[in-house]
Amino acid sequence: MKLEHAGRRYNRWQPFFTLTRKEILRFLRVSTQTLLAPIVSASLYLFVFGATLGERISVLEGFSYAQFVIPGLILMGVINNAFANTSSSLFMSRYLGNIVDLLVTPITPPQFIFAYTLAAMIRGLGVGLAVWTISLFFARLPWADPLAALAMAALASFLFAQFGLLAAIFANSFDALSMFTNFLILPLIYLGGVFYPLSILPDFWAGISRLNPLFYLIDGFRHAVLGVGDLPLHTAFTVVGVQTLLLFAVTAFLIGRGYRLRN
Repeated sequence: MKLEHAGRRYNRWQPFFTLTRKEILRFLRVSTQTLLAPIVSASLYLFVFGATLGERISVLEGFSYAQFVIPGLILMGVINNAFANTSSSLFMSRYLGNIVDLLVTPITPPQFIFAYTLAAMIRGLGVGLAVWTISLFFARLPWADPLAALAMAALASFLFAQFGLLAAIFANSFDALSMFTNFLILPLIYLGGVFYPLSILPDFWAGISRLNPLFYLIDGFRHAVLGVGDLPLHTAFTVVGVQTLLLFAVTAFLIGRGYRLRN
């Protein structure tokens, strides 16, 4: 719908497209840090687990260790970069005070959220695609259900884009913001089954691992890629879908009220 505004036709979606473009250009301008650095880090993981251990050990019958670990590394790149994009961008806007300029524009809270989220998803999925491309030098994946794998990766990027917005809202300093990554996201990723399946754990630790919300993302994505997993694929999608809706609802509630954005 277009309205007459200041003598010209006004597109109410223009603020959304403008903010989305701004966020995409922001991470592209520093692509060495936002794209190249995580790709290099993932390449080191791939070299260690692909070239050195890939064919020597196996934790899943019928697959090399490289094939087992690559889906987790792909999703790790998606998660880390989707979170980093929204958290760093929104926090810097709050820290520098230019968030006020954005709040006085005719942008609605849903447009605000989805503009940041879409840019984060593009960055996260782009890094995931690059990691998969590099992984082709170490192992080939069967991609049992590519549409389900894409859907799970998209959910992961959307979920952690919301988490990044929440982290940016609640963080009071750069150190506080980095704590979300170092003391929450990375431990949950490493303990979520990236490097091992739950089936090899004792029952007690396997039960504890099921409380890890990232386990369902990682196992669901690996199940879609390899065709086998610790959980049925529909269970992983159900749990991840509920997590995503809850986190989005909290984010929409806080941003809709401008919580800590005007301070």
